[in-house]
Amino acid sequence: MKNSTKALTGLIAGSVICFACSSSCNRLPDAESPGYLSWNFAEQLAARSISEIPDTDSFILKIRNSSGTTLYEGLYGDSPESMALESGTYTVKVISREFSAPAFSAPQFGDEQVVVVQSGMATKVNLHCTQLNSGLRLRVTGEFRERYPSGYLLAESSGSSLKYSSSENRTGYFQPGNISISLNDGTSVKKLTTRYLEACEILTLGVSCPAEDSPESHVFSISVDTARVWYEDSYTIGSGGGAAPGSTMETAFSVSQAKENIDSKDVWVCGYIVGGDLTSSKTGISFEAPFTSATNIAIASRSSVSDKSSCLSVKLVSGEIRNALNLVDNPSLLGRKVYLKGDLVSAYYGIPGIQNISEYSF
Repeated sequence: MKNSTKALTGLIAGSVICFACSSSCNRLPDAESPGYLSWNFAEQLAARSISEIPDTDSFILKIRNSSGTTLYEGLYGDSPESMALESGTYTVKVISREFSAPAFSAPQFGDEQVVVVQSGMATKVNLHCTQLNSGLRLRVTGEFRERYPSGYLLAESSGSSLKYSSSENRTGYFQPGNISISLNDGTSVKKLTTRYLEACEILTLGVSCPAEDSPESHVFSISVDTARVWYEDSYTIGSGGGAAPGSTMETAFSVSQAKENIDSKDVWVCGYIVGGDLTSSKTGISFEAPFTSATNIAIASRSSVSDKSSCLSVKLVSGEIRNALNLVDNPSLLGRKVYLKGDLVSAYYGIPGIQNISEYSF
């Protein structure tokens, strides 16, 4: 990357999409004087493959005023050092590429924030970019190729699809949300399963088709990269995983999906046990042992979560399920992934929750 005042200056690990904006007075304010807006990358992007990240001077920068008028749209490297602007609210957005439809080898990095420019004041925007879209890599077994020699897989999101041949090893990228995987066996198309992916998540899904009398195989592991979450899962054709989201353990809602499906009854939800000892206060949750309450736990989409608002509360009624899941008697469960079947409610200890747990599985 070029050495310039706009170049990235260092690596950042596990960053979240955000802006840090600071302003300092470079002269006395005057109702008639303009304000000044400048921008820079605060840190260098981090990712498993640095080669995926383009030269930051080739990022696309867009600056708009509150009425939506574009004041600048072009390459970051061609943008001015600063702009003299009237007092008001402005949107600053930077992206590594345009992304509107599923595509292979097309990760999108970027950041966006609304800032306020005041007369006679200099406002500087520091950009902290991370991946905005999600990725899916399908890995098929030899048995699949033998059974479906002319078959292929389709991944569909928001009405657009991407075709994966049996030998495709690239990662396809999609807008965050539900991604449905279907099998085209040469004569018909059958929906196999649906996965929900958030921004930054990269899923490698193994697809196999063993003999009909073989037991269903599930292998799941997760590892956190410096800036993106990569994980692996498996799907066995014929396992019944094409059921509606939340209706089976294989199609369990993620924590974020659960929050979008409040009042659903008798549904499966999956997440990581991150804490307990919930109270109704805004920060009322303990993320570290020892724990004192056996009546509740909290789950989240990642084991590293330490913010109550990112959690789903779980009510544990007395009995076998409380005995098995509470953190007072089972502190080693902290960080474990769990599947829970129950009813989703809008609030339990101040955040969305799941109650009336009837089944669970690790």
